[in-house]
Amino acid sequence: MDMPNIRARLLVVLVILCGFLTVSGVRPVTAQALPDSLWFDDTPITVQDGRFTDGQGREVVLRGYNVSGETKLAENKGLPFASVADAKKSATALRALGGGNSVRFLLSWAYAEPVRGQVDTAYLSAATAQMRAFLDAGIRVYPDFHQDLYSRHLFDPDSWYTGDGAPKWAVDLGNYPDESCGICFLWGQNITQNGAVKAAQHDFWHNAHGLQDSFLAMAQQAMAYVRQNLTADQFEGVIGFDPYNEPYAGSYDSGQNSRTWERDLLWPFYVKFRARMDAAGWQDKPAFVEPNLFWNGNVSKEEGGLLDANALGSRYVFNTHFYDQKAISGILMWGNASDGQYVTDFGTVRDRAAALGTTGIVSEFGHPLNGSTAGKAPTVLKAMYQALDSRVKGANWWTTPASSGPVLSGSQWQWDIYHGRHHELMNGNPDKVLTEADAWNDEDLSAVHLDNSGKAVLRQDARLLDRIYPSATAGKTAAFTYEDRSRDGSTTLTWNPVPSSLPNVSRLVGTGQYGLLAWRSDGTSAPTELHLPASFPTATTTVVSDLGTSYGPPAYTRTTPIATAPEPGGTGSRRLLLTAPDNGVLHYALVTNGTTNPSPTLLNAARSELSAWAAQEFN
Repeated sequence: MDMPNIRARLLVVLVILCGFLTVSGVRPVTAQALPDSLWFDDTPITVQDGRFTDGQGREVVLRGYNVSGETKLAENKGLPFASVADAKKSATALRALGGGNSVRFLLSWAYAEPVRGQVDTAYLSAATAQMRAFLDAGIRVYPDFHQDLYSRHLFDPDSWYTGDGAPKWAVDLGNYPDESCGICFLWGQNITQNGAVKAAQHDFWHNAHGLQDSFLAMAQQAMAYVRQNLTADQFEGVIGFDPYNEPYAGSYDSGQNSRTWERDLLWPFYVKFRARMDAAGWQDKPAFVEPNLFWNGNVSKEEGGLLDANALGSRYVFNTHFYDQKAISGILMWGNASDGQYVTDFGTVRDRAAALGTTGIVSEFGHPLNGSTAGKAPTVLKAMYQALDSRVKGANWWTTPASSGPVLSGSQWQWDIYHGRHHELMNGNPDKVLTEADAWNDEDLSAVHLDNSGKAVLRQDARLLDRIYPSATAGKTAAFTYEDRSRDGSTTLTWNPVPSSLPNVSRLVGTGQYGLLAWRSDGTSAPTELHLPASFPTATTTVVSDLGTSYGPPAYTRTTPIATAPEPGGTGSRRLLLTAPDNGVLHYALVTNGTTNPSPTLLNAARSELSAWAAQEFN
């Protein structure tokens, strides 16, 4: 046979094979494709029309954790992990146990630039390798140059407190007073009461000694290094960059207040950082910019939220933190959190992001898991996740779902596999070796630790952390809720029961968990995607939707409206895929692990109730 005929027949075989792959939805294997990827996966995240979107135009929600407070410590030289192997272990557990699809990856200025003007490429190499462990597990990454109390080098070896962030040379330039917090019950009081911390913060924001210029130059070199040392596919998984953790003035100049400080000092810094991102090859990725630390506190509160920054647009993300200062105090809030506790606070984040013409993220939230207020943690964390999911409290959700608002992205503080196993010389003091909890200012917030066999296990209720959430919506979310049935001791917390007006839906859910997403399609051919927690085994998961009903949904193909598939990265985590390539149509999907093997009669009755409910509430 002559060569042209051989080539022609091989081409026919290749076309047929590709056709089979397209029908099933399997992504053709390439050297760089993540395990378990499908045709619509592995695209960059950008900001469009006030929301995170992927390359298919789907609305994306980022959920995950901060990795990790270990970066604040000296024991692993400012890295989140002691080794790449530990980073890989953590990434797999974070995806499979914690349900995360993204991490805020902490970096240290002190270790990135230990000598002024000399970036430590060994540190950047190790940090990039650890980032790669998450990216290769299908987890999106946004790095953060972290600081708390400006620098550990401000603190005496015998101090009660410590900090992280700026290198020793930056502190030495300031000739700051001996640090003292006075009467402080919480480490955070150093921010506003410790004279050394206040003076150092003030110097940074006023670029005294060229400190800010040095930071920006270092940041550009660090970003360029990461860009050059990741593959193109890996770099697509990097979402953006958080320039500076929890900015605060230190002290205000005469006539200045928090709002004018944001306008005249903080925002110009972000504009400069944005230019450094562009120069480093990050021009297509947003800067995750934080307002004044206290702009949305529920005890300490100052005017702000980048009120004078005008429209941020697609090159920035409004990035903020939220901790319940009243609950943590143990004095200002005596009882537990309750249904709807934080919907107003998180609604403010949504509103501020929308006013700035961008999307929002709560890049830190959490509550202590040990100490005098730890008993509040189950309800505080449930209420925070509830407020990320919807701006409507559970008791009102079924009657006012259209007010639910966009689903907020968030990163819980924190995911530290070394919890309780540290060996940290506090402020370099060999007589103060910290081993317990987070080994930093008496904090204890890690959602995970290692058991005696070295296996990562959760320290919080898996029902709370491993949640259904709409990781990618083909269109725009109209409403979402998730009833996790997490526990406070032996008490099951049910804040969003199915109403008695939907008796068949209520019977179908029973005492199980459920999530409900309503969305309006926009012609996107890629499916809507929801994370399936480990508590939702494929074989016993029920879906009731206008697209149909399914008990034990089948494997995904492009022609299957309700299906399941592994999530990319080979971690064993799974997702529900809902295909509705129409335009302008309201769709809904209830996902539950309630009734086992429900009858077709019950499924159809529940679908009829939900259809009538959706028509009434959204049309």
